[in-house]
Amino acid sequence: MSTLWYHDHRVDFTSQNVYKGLAGFYLLFNEFDTGNETTGFHLPTFPTYDIPMMFADKCFDPTSKLLAFDLFNLDGILGDKFLVNGVIQPVLHVSPRRYRFRWLNTGPSRFVQMYLTDLNNLSVTNMFWQISNDGNLLPTPVQVPAVALGVAERADVIIDFAPFAGRTLYIENRLEQTNGQGPTGNVLAAGTGNLYLKIVVDGPTVADNSVNPATGPLFYSLPSTAAQPRVQRSFNFDRTRNGQWVINDQFFNCDTVRFTVQQNSVEQWELQGGFGWSHPVHIHFEEFQILSGAPGLFGSSGSSRSFSSSNPSTGVNLSRKDVVRLIPRGDVVLFFRFRDFLGRYPMHCHNVIHEDHAMMLRWDIATTGDTNTRP
Repeated sequence: MSTLWYHDHRVDFTSQNVYKGLAGFYLLFNEFDTGNETTGFHLPTFPTYDIPMMFADKCFDPTSKLLAFDLFNLDGILGDKFLVNGVIQPVLHVSPRRYRFRWLNTGPSRFVQMYLTDLNNLSVTNMFWQISNDGNLLPTPVQVPAVALGVAERADVIIDFAPFAGRTLYIENRLEQTNGQGPTGNVLAAGTGNLYLKIVVDGPTVADNSVNPATGPLFYSLPSTAAQPRVQRSFNFDRTRNGQWVINDQFFNCDTVRFTVQQNSVEQWELQGGFGWSHPVHIHFEEFQILSGAPGLFGSSGSSRSFSSSNPSTGVNLSRKDVVRLIPRGDVVLFFRFRDFLGRYPMHCHNVIHEDHAMMLRWDIATTGDTNTRP
């Protein structure tokens, strides 16, 4: 039903605490996504064939061998050691059958684009199936050559290892990134990226009662986005001349309510990116649908580093989401349908270094909302 996660969120110290490991998965099941491949949507059985994977990269002090964190780097931290579930480049042994992997990028600042790589056959693109984006299943599986994830984004994928019996594969990040501000947009050649996970297909042949994604199973129908928004708001994610991160030229203050949403209303938000950096924007509480500017794979023919508002949401971006990648000079339009819940919530960049340095705002839901178009 849903791949969620939780982490420490202390103001100004989120990055350090998440970097040190204060994060975990929170998986939800229901009568459709049951965790048992013989029932419901027949997705691979948890936990034997349904495996959560938390990606991270970290730095270690060469002298002390302890985890290192640069407090004075306000752009973002890039590690040179690559971890899955807290282990540096682990090994997974699988049987020749379908598996569900739940991928989460915890950063703290690195974007990734994950491929399934056979180092002995680099010329072949090994396709697989994406079935969810963030916390929701897609309407139907989408066959993909790779999955791009900003920090805090999730994707559930189905990989069939039956054709790879007796072989060794790798989950490889081929997205080039040289600093914490964001990826260059270049995709590295197969086998030259960062190898996060070694997968050895040497397990015994076992029964596979899971659904074949190629048959096009329908998981659910998308809710309509035809309703007229009560208000349209815009948010510019930028930095000041002295390098401080801001939203609409303002720093975060937890006592300042930047805008108020009216309960049971529809809103449209436009997120605008600055020049030269990327932001994985996370909006708490209510999920959204992308109306335009949906980011695709880096390096693909239909996906440049800048997106116009005319770019429709297609394919893997069709589900409801809670994180969206805002690319340099990008422009993403989001549709929200708020329910009857009230409360106080944040929106922030999930490059947690940016988040800790004031690229965040507070917004509320109340019985009466405002019409502030640029909070």
